Amino acid sequence: MVLLKTRRDTLSFSVYKGNAMRAEYKHIKLPISDVSDLFVGDRAIFSGRVICGRDAALPKVCELIDSGNINDIGINFEGAAILHTAVSEAGIGPTSSNKLEIEESFGPLCDVGVRVFLGKGSLSDTTIAKLEESGAVYAVVPPVTALLGKGMTSKRVVAFSKLGMEALYEIELEECPAVIAAAHGKSIYQG
Repeated sequence: MVLLKTRRDTLSFSVYKGNAMRAEYKHIKLPISDVSDLFVGDRAIFSGRVICGRDAALPKVCELIDSGNINDIGINFEGAAILHTAVSEAGIGPTSSNKLEIEESFGPLCDVGVRVFLGKGSLSDTTIAKLEESGAVYAVVPPVTALLGKGMTSKRVVAFSKLGMEALYEIELEECPAVIAAAHGKSIYQG
């Protein structure tokens, strides 16, 4: 059993199998320009502006990047974090980042400045190499919609409003816990 407790300045992670541990978290303010001090296995708390999109919106963003029209949506991707999620009244929770439509977006999004990808699931070796080449990281987020929804202080649709909850959103997020799963050419999923 895992117990996750949040406080403003710390996050405790305890595993009950006769052992308990206290984890230190790196507090990351978004947007971020340099992720070189984040390593596979690091525990992090992300706060700040986050762009939310998943398999319906991200291919459309990539089309805008390819056509040179990405500035038309009015978002600055430099140093941004992308959370692979839909945004609904029920809250937010990560979707699988290794869905074809999502994983194919990593390269173009890195090229326009995205430095942090938040989601869940393993990534291909090709994507891990692209993250290394671009100076970006991937972090897995616990699939706890209530915790993440509580930390969302604002939200606005920035593109593709006809997609409803799968539109591209920009949110302000406080204290999103995550574990760095891919950085510097390594992954927690590699054997």
